[in-house]
Amino acid sequence: MLSRIAESLFWIGRYVERADDTARIVDAQVQRILEDPWLDEAEACGSLMAVMGTPTDRVAGPLNRRVLLDTLAYDPVAPSSIAGSLAAARENARRAREVVSSEMWEVLNTTYYAIPTRVRAASAHRFAGWVRERAAVVTGIADSTMSRDAGYQFLVLGRSLERADMTARLLATTVLEAGPTWQTILHSCGAYEAFLRTYRGGRSGGRSDTQAAEFLLLDRLFPRSVVNALATAERCLEDLDPDAGRVGYADDARRTLAWTRGQLEFRSPAELLEDLPVEMERVQQAVSRVSDAVSRRYFPMGAGVEWVPEAM
Repeated sequence: MLSRIAESLFWIGRYVERADDTARIVDAQVQRILEDPWLDEAEACGSLMAVMGTPTDRVAGPLNRRVLLDTLAYDPVAPSSIAGSLAAARENARRAREVVSSEMWEVLNTTYYAIPTRVRAASAHRFAGWVRERAAVVTGIADSTMSRDAGYQFLVLGRSLERADMTARLLATTVLEAGPTWQTILHSCGAYEAFLRTYRGGRSGGRSDTQAAEFLLLDRLFPRSVVNALATAERCLEDLDPDAGRVGYADDARRTLAWTRGQLEFRSPAELLEDLPVEMERVQQAVSRVSDAVSRRYFPMGAGVEWVPEAM
């Protein structure tokens, strides 16, 4: 497979997942702002933008939910916004048209051109719900129309890395003074019913919060948990390069993923939750290192062309 095609598929997976998860995070925080009249709106918006890695020093005027939505949802060019991510996913699909199915191209293209209408006509909550639905359609079409070859592995690899990063960011928002509750977090991840079935309804009070954190961090079966996303990314890398050798991992990406997952799985939940923001920052840094390692190995930049004069 050409490296440019592999890179486009990798980033389609990342950008679609980024749009989906950003919609979930923003929707949860905006609902929190609307429901709590005693919440400091500027502080809540500023804290979330900080968690999402968006600088607030360039924002003119006071921070409020309109600024939050304009920055993280509606900005058409920022790659960290919902609209910008969907635009970038569509552009990468255009570059890989020879391997992307017609159905997948159509849904990405239609979604891209429908964004302005949705922004004008829908509330923030409805817009976030529409984005989640479109991301689910893209994922479903990819799973049902793509052969399980290297291209599919790159797509799922990008999706899994982005999911681990964004779930870590979502978990980090729970410690903010103006952050969403654990019940809101579970709902925003689509995890509430799965959590109730796993813990038989859970318990009230702090123990329930601990169980919710454990579920989104460590559950091996729920697809949006951090551990599950890291394990899925590991399997993709293993399928792309099954010969790991007899001693350790020669691949920096697999080594980083295995170490990060081990740091989560082989420590007590109480220890992880004691300093959750630091742990989630480590997960985000690990995902960044893995992405860089994948790019170095599979998406090398072409060397510059030098013209050599012909010998006389």
